[in-house]
Amino acid sequence: MIVFRADRLIDGTGAPPLEGAAVLVEGERILDAGRAADIGMPQGAEVVEAPAGGTLMPGLVDAHVHLAYSGQADNRAFRAESTTLNYPAIALRAVRYARESLRHGYTSVRDMHAPGGTIIDLARAVAAGRVEGPRILAPGLGLTVTGGHMDQPGFADHMAFANMNGVCEGADGFRTGVRAQLKRGADFIKLNPCVSNRRDERLYRFEMTVEEIRAACDEAHEQGVMVAAHTSGGPPLLAAVEGGCDTVEHAHWADDATLDLMAERGTWLVPTLAVNEASTAHVRAQPDAPALTRRWAEESEAAKWPRLTRAKARGVRVAAGSDAGFFLRHGADNGREIELFVEGGYTPLEAIGIATASGADLMGIEAGRLTPGKLADILVVDGDPVGDITVLRDPNRLRVFKGGAEAASLPH
Repeated sequence: MIVFRADRLIDGTGAPPLEGAAVLVEGERILDAGRAADIGMPQGAEVVEAPAGGTLMPGLVDAHVHLAYSGQADNRAFRAESTTLNYPAIALRAVRYARESLRHGYTSVRDMHAPGGTIIDLARAVAAGRVEGPRILAPGLGLTVTGGHMDQPGFADHMAFANMNGVCEGADGFRTGVRAQLKRGADFIKLNPCVSNRRDERLYRFEMTVEEIRAACDEAHEQGVMVAAHTSGGPPLLAAVEGGCDTVEHAHWADDATLDLMAERGTWLVPTLAVNEASTAHVRAQPDAPALTRRWAEESEAAKWPRLTRAKARGVRVAAGSDAGFFLRHGADNGREIELFVEGGYTPLEAIGIATASGADLMGIEAGRLTPGKLADILVVDGDPVGDITVLRDPNRLRVFKGGAEAASLPH
């Protein structure tokens, strides 16, 4: 039994911080949480005391990461990784990224595509206790069309990749794709219904057909799993929501009608603010960037703020997802997403709830709140994240507990 004690408690429910607080843990579950004077000191309990002025809060949840990828901003270097790293090497590297994520306070993450089932196997290894890392949900391969967002051109004719992407064609093809990923062990399905467009003046276009979107969602839901959708905006985004996608990622140009439908249906928005910021900064720093690429970057960066404001006003369910692995380092950069929610109009307490309780709800895990019965995923923070949200990005100010057990520290 462990008693965690701190000057304040942020329990993830949205309640104001509680002063002079404690959390009582037995095994991997929380027995009680509240005022330290009420919880007392059970005989024989271990005590974990936060530094003076410190905080207890739930472990963080990142609902959109790519543990198979390094965060390389240089597209040529990123593409080179695909040609030089075997899948076992990708999996071994991902172990490090998972541990870095955990060290930075992320006790749960949702991976959004990886080649060869690498992150499905990593998730199993973490769950079995063979390697250390956050709780992981993984979809296996993202499902895409020939030449789609996850089957991009640009490689030589003689280049071929095995089990890199889940390329499907037609409604029946996508049903088969869903079944194949679930057979492999996927926790949910990732689709690419619409794609960012840099070929003409349109900012986005359909990738999948409406029939393909609906068939994939119907098959996934029949088998009891959720569907996440890579989206941009307009009619393709609306079709993804109408077709049954449970979460929409990015969704820069979500219009009012789509946001209203999302609020009505309970569709999740994962706005990936941090990768938007990082990718736009990268394009701005490239003087030779194509004009259409530069236009897309600038307009998506501008659109992300009013989209967030309108989603908040409508009560759309929102979770934090950084897209770490693309333009962002695992662990060190995930927390920028929380800071951007604050810059976008959420209070620090609201942003913490989005990065804890909301993410846990989206992932369907019993964590994200420091309340009785929940998994004891706990951060002991040296400081007050409501007063200074940036403390959550400093691993030296965090002690991380997952299921009541303290995570080992990695060397810097």
